[in-house]
Amino acid sequence: MRIDGAKFITSAAASGQFLVPQKPMLAVCGKSNSGKSTLINLLANQKNLAKTSAAPGRTRLVNYFDFGEFLLADLPGYGYAAVSKEEKMKWGRMLDAFFAQKENIAHVFLLSDIRRDPSADDLQMVGFLNFHIIPFTVIATKSDKLSRMKRKERARSLANAYGLGEGNVVAVSGTTGEGKDELLEKIANILQICNERRGV
Repeated sequence: MRIDGAKFITSAAASGQFLVPQKPMLAVCGKSNSGKSTLINLLANQKNLAKTSAAPGRTRLVNYFDFGEFLLADLPGYGYAAVSKEEKMKWGRMLDAFFAQKENIAHVFLLSDIRRDPSADDLQMVGFLNFHIIPFTVIATKSDKLSRMKRKERARSLANAYGLGEGNVVAVSGTTGEGKDELLEKIANILQICNERRGV
């Protein structure tokens, strides 16, 4: 599939502002500074659709983007230490509220730095998605930081750590674009399944 003309729609600061999608909605989540904005820009073929920052914890809202055939929701990053306990709880409540409306979510992309083992927060998120039966794929980001052989080894290691099959981990680089075609193919398959269910 090809994506052209992706655009920002709106931000939600509370559950009452969440969008009710009229087409399939994909969500992107992960630790702060895991590369969510970079991934969104890669998919959109744009440099600044989602604002990137060297400082973690920038995304504190649910940001919605229109990608033509689907909506994409960029969720607040979790696990950032340098924010108050109150702020962390606020983010946690927002994530809980977002996933409570799981009927609106077609698929979740969980971003995980390919060089790092999953954190307790990452494993908790996977447990949450499994418990609520929300389909997801792990996106192993920053794959350009490793050699090709090491990338395969680390992707396999991440799959084992998350209790997933290797096909449920996609290694992607926002710098080189490696893995983008595989990810787009996965998105196309997700959309096909959604449309078949809706009788489109």
